[in-house]
Amino acid sequence: MIARHLAPLAGDGALGLTDDAAIITPPPGRELVITADAMVAGVHYLPDELPENIARKLLRVNLSDIAAMGAEPLYYLLTLSAPRGLPDSWFAGFAAGLAADQARYGVTLLGGDTTSTPGPVTLSVTMFGHVAPGTALRRSGARPGDDLWVTGTVGDGVLGLLALRDSLPDPDGSLARQYRFPEPRLGLALNAIAHAAMDISDGLVQDAGHMARASNVALTLEIAGVPLSDAGRAAGPDFVSSGVAGGDDYELLLAVPPENEPLLRASAAQAAIQITRIGRFTQGPPAVHGVAPDGTPIPLGGKGWSHF
Repeated sequence: MIARHLAPLAGDGALGLTDDAAIITPPPGRELVITADAMVAGVHYLPDELPENIARKLLRVNLSDIAAMGAEPLYYLLTLSAPRGLPDSWFAGFAAGLAADQARYGVTLLGGDTTSTPGPVTLSVTMFGHVAPGTALRRSGARPGDDLWVTGTVGDGVLGLLALRDSLPDPDGSLARQYRFPEPRLGLALNAIAHAAMDISDGLVQDAGHMARASNVALTLEIAGVPLSDAGRAAGPDFVSSGVAGGDDYELLLAVPPENEPLLRASAAQAAIQITRIGRFTQGPPAVHGVAPDGTPIPLGGKGWSHF
């Protein structure tokens, strides 16, 4: 299986996947950025999902973490645990999905591990990227006075899952595509613009709270400013509260000082990525407070996805 499906995906340093470890050298004068994310059948994707779609989402959720650090992707390690008897066609489809997004995002396979399991298919990727020394963005850098910005639109991951479960009309399949194939926001020149960044995987409110706590600042979230897609607006006025709590958006949250707004807008325009201001960090106990346009407090509904 490795020789047929995974070895063709290997890049420099992978040693043809014939050894137990790889050898890598980051580009000259760069630091490595490393992240890992796992996906489990029935938890992170529907059990009947096509293997090529699973592979592409697996890479993209890891690439999103690389983008949030302001880094460029390089390589990845793959751990694949599958039940015995999974047909070779599944592995062929999975490898085809990896190959498609390797070509799209310029990454290659370094190696990893394959095992059998009595449980569901379980997958993990460790992604390597690179960044100029000392410039990696962290979630702990937000400062009082910084504005909170978000890329793209929020809530489409929730809507996509509902569409795949036949709980929401999706005539053109766009919502399902958003859930299956989130777009990692690579290509934004953020390192000299933002003080902090992270991606939205567990829900806007929860992840914004992670940034506030890591930075030890308060956050006022302007609910009316949260950008929604046409489908999100069509879902009705109550969707905002559930949309900001849902996960699987993989958009970026950015803490940016007001004086850097022109630079941020220029970078977003060059990358053709929508960017919206949705709040401000202030001095105070680390928490997220929702407000209406007139400043009236708005209770924030669900708190997002919990892994345990």
